[in-house]
Amino acid sequence: MKKLVMLALASAIFATPAAANEALTAAVKADYDSYLSPLFLHFHRNPELSYVETETAKRMAAELQKAGAQVTTGVGGTGVVGVMRNGAGPTVLLRADMDGLPVKEDSGLSYASTVSQKGHDGQVYPVMHACGHDTHITALVGAARRLAAMKDQWKGTIVFVVQPAEERIGGARKMMKDGLYTRFPKPDYALAFHVDADTPTGKMIVQPGLIYSSADTVDIIVHGVGAHGASPHRGKDPIVMGSEIVMVLQTLVSRELAPLSPGVVTVGAFNSGMKHNIISDEARLQLTVRSNDRAVRDQLIAGIKRIATNVGRMNGLPEDKLPTVIVSDEQAPPTINDAGLSQSIGAAFRRDFGTEVIIPYVQTDMGAEDFPAFVDPSTGVKGLYFMVGGTPQAAFDSAKAGGPPVPSHHSPFFKIDPEPSITLGTRAMVTAALELLPAR
Repeated sequence: MKKLVMLALASAIFATPAAANEALTAAVKADYDSYLSPLFLHFHRNPELSYVETETAKRMAAELQKAGAQVTTGVGGTGVVGVMRNGAGPTVLLRADMDGLPVKEDSGLSYASTVSQKGHDGQVYPVMHACGHDTHITALVGAARRLAAMKDQWKGTIVFVVQPAEERIGGARKMMKDGLYTRFPKPDYALAFHVDADTPTGKMIVQPGLIYSSADTVDIIVHGVGAHGASPHRGKDPIVMGSEIVMVLQTLVSRELAPLSPGVVTVGAFNSGMKHNIISDEARLQLTVRSNDRAVRDQLIAGIKRIATNVGRMNGLPEDKLPTVIVSDEQAPPTINDAGLSQSIGAAFRRDFGTEVIIPYVQTDMGAEDFPAFVDPSTGVKGLYFMVGGTPQAAFDSAKAGGPPVPSHHSPFFKIDPEPSITLGTRAMVTAALELLPAR
């Protein structure tokens, strides 16, 4: 009899995670149908640019307050912080970025954005959620609502962070400078996710170590001497010098980095002149620089400065007129996940969602994130940044068979399937919080 009781008890214990996961899945699905879906549509139709996400911040503050968090606005500009306390225990930070991009949407979606907005530079741009941040903030609201309803299952403090200006690689750092870890409970753990158009819906990537590359924003100003286009010998043509700089920059990765050390130097903009027959006196180049470690980053930045300066010398510019290289504070180091946190949360995801949900990570580009500002080694905060699939498998199958390609992030054609992306992202954040904040 005693043996039967023990077997029954063991069976109940082992069944608990599955039952709990089924209950969470059902609750999130019901919340999506009744509440989160219209919220997502609102965010998608009303995107806002980096540093001017005023209406999005206002709505997120209201949603977090409604969920039961103590809310503070204006953190690091338009950032929002919601604190949910539930007794003694660790502190977990859950972060979602909220800014859109200056892209005119051409996704064909019935709820596509038609919004234009004046950016923080004073220029007016079409705006689109072309990177899925609308998914992130919707899932954060979903997680806050679920965790508020499940306070009997966790103990500690959750800090919900709605971050501005991720696309400018600056919002996280501004929130930190504005006292995120001194004005509010400092977390033991910080987590975030990104919806990924290159990953099928229903799948996740949880990777220890490197998950995103570093990013630096670099400007080069080429100082020329203006002249008539018919008398080029009387000037110093900044367009020619700028073109030489662009071409020589291509050798930095191909001829100066070790073959197995990845790096990217992309010239994204080249502007000079106003008329056909006038040699301008200035050209401006805008670059993005990517790497996977600090040594390669420093090598690339030093190479850019060397090339720009010496192209000026080669063209006979005086020392006080050599090209100026400006390395912006719009920069982020590589995103490195804590190994132990990745292992424990990955194990929780496999337990609750199934081992087939977690797929291997293969770095295919050098995208970057400013999430590392929250988990800088000097803070002592352990971080995990994971990915949630956003594109149905059928779209990949169609593309492989010759159909339309799957749109990339930052494309005017970008779109994700909101329901599976948001519900899995919500469940993942809730599951991670429960794992890190046990009630016992």
